[in-house]
Amino acid sequence: MEEPAPLRWSGAFPVINPSVIATKNLRGDKILLPQSALEQLLAAARSRPSTTPPNRSGPWPYTSTLHSDIDSAQQLPNPLIFRLVNPKNKNAVFAGIREFSASEGTLGLSPWLTEALGIQEDECVLPKETIDLTEQDPAQADQHMDIDGIQIKVEARELPKGTYVRLRPLEAGYNPDDWKPLLERQLRENFTTLSKGSMLAVKGARGEEFKLLVDKVAPEGDGICVVDTDLEVDIEALDEEQARETLRRIMSAQRGSTGGSSTGGDIDIWKPVEGQVLEGEYVDYMLPSWNKSQPLAIELNTSEDVDALDLFITPKSSRQRALPREAVHVFGDFSPAVNGVKRIVISPTNVELEGAEQIAISVHGYKHPDAMEGSAKTLQYSLRAKVDLGEASRGESSGLSNGTNDQERSPDEEQCSNCLQFIPKRTMVLHENFCRRNNIVCPGCKSVFKKGSPEWEAHWHCEKDNAFGNSTESKAKHDDIFHTERQCPHCEFSTNSLADLARHATSVCPGKLILCRFCHLEVPQEGDPFNPSPEVVLSGLTAHELADGTRTTECHLCDKIVRLKDMETHLKHHELDKVSRLKPPVCRNANCGKTMFGVGSRGQVRQAASSEQGSNDIGLCSTCFGPLYVSMHDPEGKALKRRIERRYLSQLMTGCKKDHCGNPWCKTGRANAGLEPKPSSTREVLPLVKPLLADITNMDAPLYFCTDETNQRGRKLAEMMSAEGVWELEWCIAAAEAEKGSLEKMRDWLQAWAPTR
Repeated sequence: MEEPAPLRWSGAFPVINPSVIATKNLRGDKILLPQSALEQLLAAARSRPSTTPPNRSGPWPYTSTLHSDIDSAQQLPNPLIFRLVNPKNKNAVFAGIREFSASEGTLGLSPWLTEALGIQEDECVLPKETIDLTEQDPAQADQHMDIDGIQIKVEARELPKGTYVRLRPLEAGYNPDDWKPLLERQLRENFTTLSKGSMLAVKGARGEEFKLLVDKVAPEGDGICVVDTDLEVDIEALDEEQARETLRRIMSAQRGSTGGSSTGGDIDIWKPVEGQVLEGEYVDYMLPSWNKSQPLAIELNTSEDVDALDLFITPKSSRQRALPREAVHVFGDFSPAVNGVKRIVISPTNVELEGAEQIAISVHGYKHPDAMEGSAKTLQYSLRAKVDLGEASRGESSGLSNGTNDQERSPDEEQCSNCLQFIPKRTMVLHENFCRRNNIVCPGCKSVFKKGSPEWEAHWHCEKDNAFGNSTESKAKHDDIFHTERQCPHCEFSTNSLADLARHATSVCPGKLILCRFCHLEVPQEGDPFNPSPEVVLSGLTAHELADGTRTTECHLCDKIVRLKDMETHLKHHELDKVSRLKPPVCRNANCGKTMFGVGSRGQVRQAASSEQGSNDIGLCSTCFGPLYVSMHDPEGKALKRRIERRYLSQLMTGCKKDHCGNPWCKTGRANAGLEPKPSSTREVLPLVKPLLADITNMDAPLYFCTDETNQRGRKLAEMMSAEGVWELEWCIAAAEAEKGSLEKMRDWLQAWAPTR
């Protein structure tokens, strides 16, 4: 079939100011055209010459041709693609259509297209601030525009489906974890075309932006269409200097040298890891496996200042994909280290561990936002993951500070009223005189300090909560973390606590990264955190998955078109249908791997003979019954019994002469199996055959006829698979027949169509 003639349409439009169409949320290469442009495109499509020859053989050749030509001509190309040209600087780029909803006589461009065409904001048009109410056509009053701006030429074009593109980073140092999901998501959501020589801006998962030059496309040309196509992508450095700089930055990111932060990596529960981190930086670790039936303890040991290090943990699952950070974490510890140790214990029943594949752990060197710029301090630490055996809880219950535990005291000891320590009675007077002269007790926390010491001078209690500390640095850190107003970068949520912000960022925040179960990309979950839709709450899906799940696909079992988000429920219906399915009737021949009436497409197992099939009364399939069939009237089956008797005699006396035969009632089969041969004379064989003939009418008794190699192999595979105890033998035989004895395909067939035992 010949390709239709190309669509020919063009026009020139002023560009409307981006502020006017901000609500349209134009991104990528999308444009807005007026309604009149759609009408002109339809008219141009009708005027295209048809490449299909008219059908003169029909009963109404001219009428049918007229209608078919009109119907086919009104089909616009899909997708619609346009070439935009800025006559001022000759910049040209391809674009796709978003809507035909622009104000009449204007063109709406996305920010990316505006930049690619080199259009300045003062070259865009704005609606007139005054409207002439004396216009003859009041309906056009809101369409008046100030058209002194630049005119962009728009021309309909058709581009080939792209197969290859080479991208070159415009800056050195790009090293995202995975380019594929970034590009796939960006192109699918925002782009219809790629123009050779244009700049592609790709948003990273954490808000960063990567700028890439479209250097080469295939098929060769000025651009390609990227809708409904498989695109091979190569990313190469712009030049050798950039490649060296990128490599240098990547190597520098592999930290661990003297004076820098450690590299991080995988850890286990068997031994601690030593490391160091610069102030203001993170070192990321991953715990790939642990005992999921026991509490897990993550310990951070340090000899540095008690407020120098913070510990953050996030179980990595499809619901949590971001690395732990001070504003994005599931478990965190901002508190001062106790005896140089920070410890987080995670219960095995914690809901956050549900579906967790790994546990991401980050060690953060705290740096106050107002700290002076300069050389960052290197902080040493030791990190350990282990099973929690309850030492912490036992330690807490065994004693408290300042001697206030309940252990038995000597009757000769007495507690000092100033420092709360137990002192021998004979020295109490001397101790109290010295203690009151040199020590002072904080009335809030009962901590004892030396009078005039720096610790006492810097000791503080927060007026807004129960926190306290012994240094100005700890007070500044506490105020920064718990009493500084912060705004979520992805929504309107604001709080004065980093812990609350992290809790929001890992729960309802629309910017929370998830692994979409439908597009299999790391994307923000989206949605309204303050007023979620009822469908989001009831379905258990995120707003992104709810929108992405409306795409349809074909059920691999029944070919029905089903929405992705309904596929799980649809497959459960198939599982329920399997439970009530009847076992397939199988051939009575113990060497045959077929059902009696055959297996249809899509798991259909016939329970009775079709109109094209003949039936028999002895429970054999058509293949096994064929050699026994004769066209004669035999109501009592006497002739059939004689034919079966001759078949048995022939097998036992002469054999089938087939190398594959394994029939125990065949001379050849017994020889192949190494069994003792049966008697071969008619007089000796007849007594052996008579019991088999007597059981012909007993449908539960097997028959023993030689079969072809395929049938025999299918039977053996079915018996072997049935011995696993998952599926009944009858279903395994049906699977062998349907999949021609392929073991892997048999298992897939059984999982799809057969009920388990």
